[in-house]
Amino acid sequence: MNLFAKFKETAVSVLPIMGIVLVLGLTVVPLDKIMLARFFLGGLLLIIGLTIFLLGVDLGIQPMGERCGAELTKKKNLPLLLFCAFVIGFIVTAAEPDIQVFGDQVKDVFSYVNKIVLTFTIAAGVGLFIMLGLLRNVLNFSLKITLLICYVVLFTLVFFAPESFIGIAFDSGGATTGPMTVPFIMALGLGVASVRAKSDSGSSFGLTGVVSVGPVLAVLIYAIILHSTGANGFSSEFTEVIEKTNQTDGNLLQKIILPFHYITGTVLHEVLMSILPLFGLFIIFQITLLHMTKRQVVRLLIGFVYAFIGLFIFLIGVNGGFSQAGAELGKALGNNAITKGGIWYAVLIVTGLVLGAIIVCAEPAVWVLSEQVESVSGGTIKRKVLLIFLSTGTAIAIGLSMLRAVFGFDLKYILIPGYAIALFLMIFSPATFTGIAFDSGGVASGPLTSTFVLSFTIGASSSGSNGSDSFGVIALVAMMPLIAIQLMGIIFKKKTPKGGN
Repeated sequence: MNLFAKFKETAVSVLPIMGIVLVLGLTVVPLDKIMLARFFLGGLLLIIGLTIFLLGVDLGIQPMGERCGAELTKKKNLPLLLFCAFVIGFIVTAAEPDIQVFGDQVKDVFSYVNKIVLTFTIAAGVGLFIMLGLLRNVLNFSLKITLLICYVVLFTLVFFAPESFIGIAFDSGGATTGPMTVPFIMALGLGVASVRAKSDSGSSFGLTGVVSVGPVLAVLIYAIILHSTGANGFSSEFTEVIEKTNQTDGNLLQKIILPFHYITGTVLHEVLMSILPLFGLFIIFQITLLHMTKRQVVRLLIGFVYAFIGLFIFLIGVNGGFSQAGAELGKALGNNAITKGGIWYAVLIVTGLVLGAIIVCAEPAVWVLSEQVESVSGGTIKRKVLLIFLSTGTAIAIGLSMLRAVFGFDLKYILIPGYAIALFLMIFSPATFTGIAFDSGGVASGPLTSTFVLSFTIGASSSGSNGSDSFGVIALVAMMPLIAIQLMGIIFKKKTPKGGN
């Protein structure tokens, strides 16, 4: 494990985003200099936090998930495996920082939504579909058929759900796959696959893809029951803190640093709520199931500490200055596109494309997935190639989101054809790549997408249409990799005729 290598990879992914925003903020669409300074500081904290977090995942979270999956499967007690899977999924999801942020954003736009009910609905959807995904794995049922059935049911419900909630429902599928949930879900799937009879490398992937369907279905059902519309508007707790800071007296350095200081308590609470439930599960499983040696326990505890510190620094950076600059940049570009037209539409869309191509590489879960793909495939599937296809898909998704933010067209016009193409490609794509593709769709929409990109889109949509049209960007980011990675699989299959299916 090379800490410097992780730092270098993270820096190479994040620094181009910082460069784009700083260049645009200083030239094309001038932004407040204090905000840009906060953005720069937030970006540095993001890089440091992500590096430490990924080290913690390697040391603690991933080994714990793999051991739990393997030991539960060895018990040969299917009801026990499924029950534990549901409990794990529910607890980890309910504590996921991305879900907390997402719940606040939904409630700010639709005030009648109960955040706790929405959170528990999403968590229940994840828990149920972890059960389904592991059951599919244990029974060796076809991943492609499982996904086909799930998405047919899902899009049937789409036609009965309120239109204003469709984007929120699909966004929830991406928001669940955050920095705590994804590493554990993927490791759990790897652990189950490692002891399953006649297992192959392809069986290790696909669990995250199946799980991502659960919260979407759950929120659609919740929306159908709720069946009403809400008011527009956007304001988060973090945004309010920034605005208050701007109005306070103090020197330049204080105005730059104070937002990071003010949100420390909130972020610390979020991180504790993310780590402690998972740590509690570890204690229970260690006593009843895992029985690891003292050395293994110490190593895992060190991993939890690193993950805690890294996630704390990461979220301080993201919420202290990184995402606010995204919102202001999107608002400025959107205003110019609406009022001046012409080339400004192109500037907005191209900015979205470039940000999409780069930002996916800075997602914590993307690095975890890419490492696992390269490892499980024995180096056959190169991380760099996977990231190129993933970046291309994400770039197109955010470019489409910019068009929708300004012009405000029905999200179904993109989602239904997009998923139809993804399901059609399953016929030709190797099973391993189908699993990787649907996993990628979940992990691509992590905390940076849920904060910076969603804030950027909200800023753009405030100029052209309305707040509800900003929802759906996470859904599109989650959809495009399904097409891009399966196309990669088809190309890979043609170049290696003897490659497995």
